[in-house]
Amino acid sequence: MSDRTIGVIMNGVTGRMGTNQHLARSILAIRDQGGVRLRDGTRLLPDPILVGRDERKLAALAKTYALSRFTTDLDAALADPYNEIYFDSQTTAQRTAGIERAIKAGKAIYCEKPTATTTTGALKLYRLAKAAGVKQGVVQDKLWLPGLLKLKYLIDTGFFGKILSVRGEFGYWVFDGYSQPCQRPSWNYRKEEGGGIMIDMFCHWRYVIDNLFGEIASLSALGATHIDKRLDEKGMEYACTAEDAAYGTFMLKNGVICQFNSSWAVRVRRDDLFVMQVDGTKGTAVAGLRECSIQSEAMTPKPVWNPDVASSIDYLENWAAVPTRDLADNAFKVQWEKFLLHVAQDDPFPWDLLAGAKGVQLAELGLESWKTRSWVDLPPLI
Repeated sequence: MSDRTIGVIMNGVTGRMGTNQHLARSILAIRDQGGVRLRDGTRLLPDPILVGRDERKLAALAKTYALSRFTTDLDAALADPYNEIYFDSQTTAQRTAGIERAIKAGKAIYCEKPTATTTTGALKLYRLAKAAGVKQGVVQDKLWLPGLLKLKYLIDTGFFGKILSVRGEFGYWVFDGYSQPCQRPSWNYRKEEGGGIMIDMFCHWRYVIDNLFGEIASLSALGATHIDKRLDEKGMEYACTAEDAAYGTFMLKNGVICQFNSSWAVRVRRDDLFVMQVDGTKGTAVAGLRECSIQSEAMTPKPVWNPDVASSIDYLENWAAVPTRDLADNAFKVQWEKFLLHVAQDDPFPWDLLAGAKGVQLAELGLESWKTRSWVDLPPLI
């Protein structure tokens, strides 16, 4: 049996993340390794067609990666039966329309999160895809980060005993454009364009919590627009209408308390841009993007509070690094491979548009909690 190719419509990959993570480090990397192996021994090779609104950007991107297929005509790409998968990494406000068109065309759907700007909109996409019988998936990349894979191993092997609490710190300083160019797109800071860190990062925290720690019962959240003015890509000043920081507390049904701080207005003095600490009765772990450190009960120091005397304890000692037993591949690429196998041979893929809608729900309820200054319960979606 001969290997086969599968056409993948990639809409909105001229942006930084779409180019780097989805095109170069996922689809093209999978192609360059010879595709993904199917159960019958053949290999499936993804063949991307770049879609967007700016033909010059598409042409330049295609030239960079020696690709021949690109177009500004989404309908033509959707009409071609060779293209079996539709992928969307456009801005959040544009994503819904593209996905709906792809569902009507009968394509398998794979997309970035958030899948919509409202829970109602995200659920609509799930129901449309379900009714159409098309396969569906949402990017939930952090589940395959090396640091979180090590953390998952610790949970599965009972290292923590009873897990008590989780604290996550995410973020870095995003320049406002006056002294240094801003390293994030300006739409991120415009609420009217689907921007805001809560809709962005709470979608991540939902699937991280759901997959590692348990179901969320309720939450309390606070947002802030710490930097109120920035310069856009053309050097024009604009008012920031979306929050650039979000502080959330999540109570799980099993009693675990999770706190996640997300900010584009914080300077980093920690191990990584994202660090998560998990405390349990038998031990603690601190996981970053790639590494994970642990301290067992036996290695835990016994401090006594006395601010008048310098502590004799070095709190960075008595931690051990979880060894890297298996080299982890790019997290986006790993999930792309799983989705390709899902489309080609029905391999399980639980991270569907309903999972995406759950992320939007958490963000929307976070915004409600911020507005009402109250705890909000998390009801079932369906």
